[in-house]
Amino acid sequence: MWGCSSPCGVLSAVMCMRCSPMAGPRHDEGGSMGLMLAITISIIVAVGVLLLLSGELFRLVIGLAVLGTAVNLVVFMTARPGSLTPPVIEPGFTTLPAGAVNALPQALVLTAIVIGFALLCFSLVLAAWLAQRQRRADVDGLRATEPAPTDAVKPAILED
Repeated sequence: MWGCSSPCGVLSAVMCMRCSPMAGPRHDEGGSMGLMLAITISIIVAVGVLLLLSGELFRLVIGLAVLGTAVNLVVFMTARPGSLTPPVIEPGFTTLPAGAVNALPQALVLTAIVIGFALLCFSLVLAAWLAQRQRRADVDGLRATEPAPTDAVKPAILED
């Protein structure tokens, strides 16, 4: 009897998909790859924060997109990307195999990428319009566009 010795928990006469010789090289359960992705995500977050803290409007928009990418990577990491077992229910079974990849974070990341791209396009067009209208592209210049309040309860109305 040779069973699976990995932490996936399959104890049978047949090897699991993860440990099968046909599955290719074995993964290291997220050891060095997890560390490398954590460092990469940290660098992406640092770059995004630096872009957000710059006073320029276009850098702020790009910084938001970079931070969105970092969040997508964090969510993607919850799907056990090192697992070799696909999220497919075999005929005759009612549940996924132990250690199968979680498909929900992948679907969420795909949706977040589409929404993030649409938001980035809208933000860039809005930033270009503001920069053209105000003739400056810094964040401090945007404060001057807000009209002075005339009433303590009602907001001021912006007139052209």
